[in-house]
Amino acid sequence: MGRSPRKDLTAGLTVAIVALPLALGFGISSGAGAEAGLVTAVIAGTVAAVFGGSNLQVTGPTGAMTVVLVPIVHRYGLNGVLTVGLLAGVLLIVLALARAGRWMAYVPVPVVEGFTLGIAAVIALQQVPAALGVKAPAGDNPAVVAARAARDFAADPGWTAALMAAGVVALMLLGARLRPSVPFSLVAVVLATLLVRSAHLHVATIGHLPAGLPAPSLSFVEAGQVLGLLPSALAVAVLAALESLMSASAADAMSVAERHDSNRELFGQGLANLAAPLFGGVAATGAIARTAVNVRTGAVSRLSALVHAAVLMVIVLAAAPLVAGIPLAALAGVLIATAVRMVEVGSLRALARSGRGEALVMGLTAVVTLASTLVNAVIVGLLAAGVLALRQVARAARLDQVPLYADLIPADHHEEEQRLLAEHIVAYRIDGPLLFTAAHRFLLELTEQADIRVVILRMSRVSALDSSGAKVLGDAIDKLSRRGTLVLVSGVREDHRSRLNALGVLDRLHEAGRVFPGTPEAIAYARAHLHGTGLLPDPPHPEQAAAVR
Repeated sequence: MGRSPRKDLTAGLTVAIVALPLALGFGISSGAGAEAGLVTAVIAGTVAAVFGGSNLQVTGPTGAMTVVLVPIVHRYGLNGVLTVGLLAGVLLIVLALARAGRWMAYVPVPVVEGFTLGIAAVIALQQVPAALGVKAPAGDNPAVVAARAARDFAADPGWTAALMAAGVVALMLLGARLRPSVPFSLVAVVLATLLVRSAHLHVATIGHLPAGLPAPSLSFVEAGQVLGLLPSALAVAVLAALESLMSASAADAMSVAERHDSNRELFGQGLANLAAPLFGGVAATGAIARTAVNVRTGAVSRLSALVHAAVLMVIVLAAAPLVAGIPLAALAGVLIATAVRMVEVGSLRALARSGRGEALVMGLTAVVTLASTLVNAVIVGLLAAGVLALRQVARAARLDQVPLYADLIPADHHEEEQRLLAEHIVAYRIDGPLLFTAAHRFLLELTEQADIRVVILRMSRVSALDSSGAKVLGDAIDKLSRRGTLVLVSGVREDHRSRLNALGVLDRLHEAGRVFPGTPEAIAYARAHLHGTGLLPDPPHPEQAAAVR
């Protein structure tokens, strides 16, 4: 942290200015209150900066996490949120000790983009009641709540809050285009607060804030309710892991030489989520937007994240009365603009153009995020992406009929011999993965041939083989053999031989001497067999006759 403290101080101050309205807004959106958002940014931001695995990560309350916390607040109250945060911290530490960080890199891009799109929609919909200046209707689904709020507003419209929220959104979005370096979220909140005070507008504000951090407390739910909170804690832990590691990866991409330690990052996030609830904070994650601001303003070490937490702490201690006067409609506008900026339109268009499958996965993940829980969205997205990947694997497997002359020595290139061999012998080359997704199609293609006396299966180009593929291969060999077709196999790779032997797929062929290292030996055996049955007029060569015996 002593490399370039001036840069870190500047970056930390800038991030704190950006983080203040977001921390307040996300605290309110979660249902825990504005003070909970500030406490989370201070405590979790400090702990994660010290113990996390990224030098540039900034941790705090995020919009994605509020989506999970809102139903918990409705059902269990604030104590339920604190308990979930504590349990999620324990689970994150377990994931870190199990070195699960590396697996997060395998989440497909369409799932991440769909997840982000769905979260952005949920965040925006959650702000509709505050943006319209109406009391939040009952309900868990954000789309339903937003529709009810719009209905209540239409019945008795009050335009002050709506115009204020719209003005904040417009200022942030236009300002980000014209002057990206200026923290327009804070500018918009300050202007809205001054307008309310000077014009004596009647709009809801944050209200009283305690001047300082609360004392550590162990006020959680009763022991009997903990089991019911475990699914929610798992959802929070998975979300915290995904969002934090994605944010750390984004920081690596924006910097020159930084590389985060994923398992240490999980450990730091776990400690942060253990500490924040003790002071009344909500669950926290690495925040992509704040981390990006941190990197772009020149941060070089963890000092910037610590400065960000310290500045917010000073605000809590010294400016609580000023913060209490911030209009809720202004914070709703900040979060709506933040949700809009979360969506990378260029990335969505690129994915949509890359193929219908990727677009379907992305859209499905976004819809489930909006309609159900975030964990369900990730599970559905991963399953859909897995099905798409298996479909592509199945298409990659090919069964091609290949000419025999390519594997015969030049002396055997006689037209009459070639014609007769081609009438009775078919050689197939299996390319790509022979897995369960392609195995049954392979069986159908292979057994459609009629009136063929010898089939040679060339397996040197099989890239992968699972138990299903091996079993279907055995079924195809048995079916051809029952029809009176002689089946020969060549070029079995050593790493596939053990699985085939374990399942007994080639046992009968091995006993009959019909498994060969190369295709020329298999063709020689097939030719000798055809001579022996009288299908070829020329007498067999001595070595071919010996091979048949």
